[in-house]
Amino acid sequence: MALREILVAPDPRLKIKARPVETFDDALRTLLDDMVETMYAAKGIGLAAPQVGVPSRAIVMDLAREGEPPAPRKFVNPEIVWASDEEVPCEEGCLSVPGQYADVTRPERVRVRYRDETGVRHEIDCDGLLAVCIQHEMDHLEGVLFVDHLSALKRNMMLRKVQKAQRQKTGS
Repeated sequence: MALREILVAPDPRLKIKARPVETFDDALRTLLDDMVETMYAAKGIGLAAPQVGVPSRAIVMDLAREGEPPAPRKFVNPEIVWASDEEVPCEEGCLSVPGQYADVTRPERVRVRYRDETGVRHEIDCDGLLAVCIQHEMDHLEGVLFVDHLSALKRNMMLRKVQKAQRQKTGS
């Protein structure tokens, strides 16, 4: 396993729509394992392949709380097949928009169909943090960041802060 670089907004690769995964092989399993390791190293709870520069429809998550054993989940070619009419706001952040947080309103519950790393099809009902996180990560597969759900003013302000922090970090 290896750590991969997490792209930071406004990197244009974050806006590319990811392609479906067609081959379930060792290369895919290595990507997913690397993504889990990268997510843990960055102290995140979710990561999408486009965030590490791979335009494939794959996401990983681990919603285990501190003190609980790790429980990584891997989703390949996920699709929402049902969403509740009820929506809830939830504060979101993103490893590709570091240090920025805002409330985003999303469906309270969703049903997701996906394949695991071996290609086996699954379907799960999600609510709470799982529903929020999976929708957030699936947005990345469409080239959408959580800030894209905000007003232009708020989005631009957050992205300017991220760019400023990145310039300070690199000394440029």
